[in-house]
Parts: sequence; C-alpha cells; structure tokens
Amino acid sequence: MGLLAKLRFPPGALRLGMNLWPPFVGAGIHVLEIAPDYRHVIVRLRHGLLNRNYFGTQYGGSLFSMTDPFYALMLLHNLPRGYRVWDRASRIEFKTPGRSNVFARFELTDAMIAEVLAATAGGEKYEPTWPVDIVDDAGTVVATVEKTLYIRLAPPSDKLPGS
Repeated sequence: MGLLAKLRFPPGALRLGMNLWPPFVGAGIHVLEIAPDYRHVIVRLRHGLLNRNYFGTQYGGSLFSMTDPFYALMLLHNLPRGYRVWDRASRIEFKTPGRSNVFARFELTDAMIAEVLAATAGGEKYEPTWPVDIVDDAGTVVATVEKTLYIRLAPPSDKLPGS
C-alpha cells in the first residue's frame, strides 16, 4: 500500500491538495467541499474552452475523471485502519450533453459503511457498486457513473516482520 493511503489527511488539506493536483487543474475539476466526517463531497467541472469536445459540450473523459477517487477516499477515512480500499471499476452512462458547469455530489451513509464492515468482517473482499449522478447548473442529469470498489481487511500477514 502506498504511503499516502496510510495517512489520514484533514478534509481541508486533502481538498487543497486535490485542487492543486495537475490532472484536476488541467481538466477544470475543482473539489468544492469535503465534509469534516468525509461523508459528503461536492466536485465541480467547469465548462471551459480547454475541456470541451468537438461539439462544444463537456468532454466525456473529464466527466469521468471528476468522479475517480472520491468514494474510495471517503470510505478509507470512515473505516478502521487496516482496510484496503481501491477503485476497482467504473462505468459511465451519458444522458444529455453538458453545456454548463457540472457537479457530482457523493454521499456515504451509515448503511453503506455498515454493509462494508459486515461483508468484510471475516477477511473477505467486498466489491460494492455505488452510483453518482453528474448534474448541470439546472439540476439535469448529464451522466451517471457507477463506481465499483474493492474493499478488504488486510490480513495480519501483510505486516512487515518486526512490526
């Protein structure tokens, strides 16, 4: 597991870091809010000259990118230490062209966390799929992204000798 995944950042620090992360900056993606408990995140994708496609609408790759790490990060900060959480797969369904700024709102509920804890208690992997809608300024759904996570409680054998 990478060093950053082992650290737990305060929401403001993570938000700042993500807003300075070159792939997000270049795509026009901006994290507007990360709740103090990591249960709610809002992300905006600006409709700008550099992220329009041939038809002048939001570039599909940018729409997809704006949803990439958030459920995994939210869950990582809401589970006890020792869990592995990765994005496993994603699927996007485009509904209507994005012609304005668009927003993705992620919610992590008590029920979602309880489901993960119950499914992984014996060390089994769990791969839930959670949707997130991308909506435009008027609230119209532009796309729906389904995020499949890989979650597993790391076995004690994963520790380094002497730790």
